[in-house]
This record gives sequence, structure tokens and C-alpha cells, in this order.
Amino acid sequence: MSLAWRRSKIEPAHQDLSIAMQCRLLSISRSSYYYTPVPETDETLAPMTVIDEAFMECPWYGSRQMARHLRRLGHAIGHRRVRRLMAMMGLAPIYQCPRSDPHPEHRIYPYLLRNLEITHPNHVWCADVTYLPMRRGFLYLVAIMDWASRKVLAWRLSNTMDAGFCVEALEEALARFGKPEIFNTDQGSQFTSNAFTGVLRAAEIKISMDGRGRWMDNVFIERLWRSVKYECVYLHAFETGSELRAGLGRWFAYYDKHRPHSRLAGKTPGEAYGQIGASNPGGHAPQDLITQMAA
Repeated sequence: MSLAWRRSKIEPAHQDLSIAMQCRLLSISRSSYYYTPVPETDETLAPMTVIDEAFMECPWYGSRQMARHLRRLGHAIGHRRVRRLMAMMGLAPIYQCPRSDPHPEHRIYPYLLRNLEITHPNHVWCADVTYLPMRRGFLYLVAIMDWASRKVLAWRLSNTMDAGFCVEALEEALARFGKPEIFNTDQGSQFTSNAFTGVLRAAEIKISMDGRGRWMDNVFIERLWRSVKYECVYLHAFETGSELRAGLGRWFAYYDKHRPHSRLAGKTPGEAYGQIGASNPGGHAPQDLITQMAA
């Protein structure tokens, strides 16, 4: 259960339980309940927006190279501040980092997709988290995608990198679309957490994780982020989280139902997901369509 969900269950006017007692029962501190996030200043959001756009084009930029890029654009900023902002945004360059040890309490699973022919819907699902800028803040977006058809099965927004919103998206996808044979993610703490992997293990789904810093291992969802940012987020510069959520809802509906995909022989992700499954009840796509999708 996410921290935000547990905070929402506290009733300040409860007749029998004090706020302190409710916090103890829900396993959160009183300071967490009373804490109100301080919005980032315009001076902070401006370089974050530039960092996000630059990282989409050059995902190999570390903090020093990114700082040089920002200074060329007129931002007086050092690499330590850039490193802090990139960490806040969940951005890590694609090269191997010598201090990229996983969380000591989280198990890391092997990468299972190397040389694997992904042939049908629900064969492999993948997930990732990205940073989305707004005019006066930012949120994090997680999406669950079917690898064969590129269909987005579920998504959630959050103002923290807590694992809870990732678990909620996963549970929605499983409830609506069944389960995949393999689920692939990066080694982010949200996905290595017991809360997330526990849902997968309970459903008897094989867990696959990218190598550290290897964004190409999950390349299809990386391409999704590029599309959603350039075709939706950057164009509209949403003011609030509710506006961003509504805008994403419209874009994902368009992406699924109306946006033809060159790798799907001109079909939309929704059409490819439904057609492959319907045309072959045994679960395997026709070979000609597989060939077109893999081209």
C-alpha cells in the first residue's frame, strides 16, 4: 500500500482514535501525515525541463555533460546540482555506473529476453517510470505495455517515486488483461521492491530485469516516452496534475485506437493486440504479421 493511500485513510475527526494512533496503525510517522510538499521554484523547474528534453535526445549524458549542455544554453549551473535534479527526475545515463549497486534488500532478477522471439500478446509485458514536466511542477508516470502489440495496458501518475502507484498500475493491467508469461522492467527500486515483485510472484509470472544502465533492453517503452512527451506533454504544458491526467487519458486513447504504428504493419496497438489474439486462439500470431512487426 502506498504512503499516499495510507495518508488518505486517516480521519482527523475520528471519535475513538487519535491521529497519532491512526498513524501507528497505518505504519506511517506523524511527520509524514502532516508534511505538505513544497513546490519547486521556477528557477528549479526551468533547468529540469531542459534536462528532460536533452535526455530524450542524448540518454548517454551524465551530470557533467548535461551541466555543460545547460551552461551553453545560458543556465548558470554546476554538475552537482544537475546530478541532484537528474536523481529527482529518475534519470540515469545508459553507460555503466561504478556506484550503481542495487538496493541491498531487493533481489535482482536475470534478463530473460535476450534472443527471445516475442510472438503473441501477453507473451511479454514491460513497465517503466518517466518524469513529466508541468508549468508549475512535475509528476511521475508509470505505464504497463504489451511488448508484441505495443498496447498500453494501464498507467498511473504520482508525485513521488513510491512503489505504490506502480503496483496499482500492475494490478489494473492484470485484472483487465489476464497475465503475461514474462514481465520485464529495469532495476529501479519501484520494480525491485517486494510490493511489486510479490504481485508478479503470486501470479506465477516470470520476472525479467534489464542490465544496469541498459535502456535498450526495454527499448519499446522508451520509444513510448518519446512519443507521449513530444505529442502530448511538451505541446500542452499542462498547469495542474488533473489537467495532465486528463490530457494523458485522451492521448493514450488516441495512441491505442487511432495511432497507426509502422512496426505493426500500419495497425494501431489496439488492433494488433485484438487481431493477433482473435486470429489465433492458441496464442501465437500468424508468422507474416510477426515478421512485419519485427521488421
